[in-house]
Amino acid sequence: MPRRTPRPGAVRGRNKGKNADGIFRAQRRGSSTVLRARVTEIAKELSQTGTIRDPARSKLIETRTAVIANWMQTADVLEAQGEVALASDVRYFAGHLPPVLTDKERLAGEFLRHRQSIRVARRAAGRPTRDRGDDFAR
Repeated sequence: MPRRTPRPGAVRGRNKGKNADGIFRAQRRGSSTVLRARVTEIAKELSQTGTIRDPARSKLIETRTAVIANWMQTADVLEAQGEVALASDVRYFAGHLPPVLTDKERLAGEFLRHRQSIRVARRAAGRPTRDRGDDFAR
């Protein structure tokens, strides 16, 4: 009888399991306490320091540098094969990749954009821009 190849999760001794469906559904309807807690933590950090520090950022930058270097090597190989136009497209692609953001930084950006849109709406309505709802963290 032939040996079956074990599933990837079973190789390490445990299976990954299902995603928490309840968390996913709560996020979809906007009532996720996990997401709310993360945004509150970000708001507190912004109010205390004015910036977001994420220890995972250095690893992301390192990975991005390696990815861009590999794309540039690919462009060099394509150019050596006479595919100059394709090599140019690869270089353009690598040079225009979006900036690296951790989840925390992305959430902070969304939070700040949301705050700014609230301020603009209040100004347009002739209401004061600084009130209890405009605090970073309550």
